[in-house]
Amino acid sequence: MNYIVCQEPGDFQLKQKDQPVASVGEALLKIHRVGICGTDLHAYAGNQAFFSYPRILGHELSAEVLEIGDNEQGLSAGDSVIIMPYLSCGECIACRNGKTNCCTNIRVLGVHTDGGMQETITLPTNVLMPAGKLSHDEIAIVEPLAIGAHALRRADVKAGETIVIVGCGPIGIGMMALAKIVGCNIIALDTNQQRLDFVRDEIGVDHAVNVLEDPLSAVMEITNGDLATAVFDATGSKRALESGVDYMSHGGRYVLVGLSKGDLTFAHPKIHAKETTLMCSRNATFDDFRWVKETLEGGRFPTDKFITHSVPYTEMIENFDSWLKPETGVIKAVVKF
Repeated sequence: MNYIVCQEPGDFQLKQKDQPVASVGEALLKIHRVGICGTDLHAYAGNQAFFSYPRILGHELSAEVLEIGDNEQGLSAGDSVIIMPYLSCGECIACRNGKTNCCTNIRVLGVHTDGGMQETITLPTNVLMPAGKLSHDEIAIVEPLAIGAHALRRADVKAGETIVIVGCGPIGIGMMALAKIVGCNIIALDTNQQRLDFVRDEIGVDHAVNVLEDPLSAVMEITNGDLATAVFDATGSKRALESGVDYMSHGGRYVLVGLSKGDLTFAHPKIHAKETTLMCSRNATFDDFRWVKETLEGGRFPTDKFITHSVPYTEMIENFDSWLKPETGVIKAVVKF
């Protein structure tokens, strides 16, 4: 079978190997879609944390069951499945407390262990969720939307609350769409006007502010000086991560969703004066995946506009460099297997 491996930064190779054989408790899956996310882009560029080479990328996956034994999900051969790409140990303190998303021994597909950029893969049945009537494109975007769902749930956002989401990439867009369903008033910040226009016109955010045009003054004006009760960074940019607290109200929450490899510096008097609740949001849980599945089933997310680029796997390598460039208009690229 065919697979694509990131041999080292900047080097993808199309190779062949034998089809894997499922062990007891595993399913053999046919991969149909692989969504390309920031983790894949950073891995290719050589600046992804928790990463080693060579690695088969891909954790935003849509798949079909080829072979499966007895399982609690009621899955059979031919069923489409959503894949939870975070392999947790089930035994550590985090797992015992229901926080499998930050398991101390976590292995994320495409990061710590080989991912789904291959024609078939074997995975434990307990990371599979029936996809129902979702299309393969919809299934492939469940995971990135679940990242945003988890962040919103961490912050316990409420209807009527004014929040700032920094970054109009796929994760930020997912958060915005779900926050609209909750009933939040959303201020989106980004430097890319094309993406700001997208979230305003297609997602329905209340305010889209270009960071190049005095964003703090804009947030102050929109909130009548109160600022936002919750601020989410979905960029992973050191500069953005360090400045996000400026948009947060006194008594507010600041949630770091984007990941930076380096150190972050905050002025303690500034965050102390606001009695800042500072939290990180990592990965997602099955509860988040279920919320996203229900959202997609209800037709409340513009999947066809969110996925802007789609190519067969035989053309991925020649197209991948272009997905690193915002000027190509890429929001979400998907590889078809």
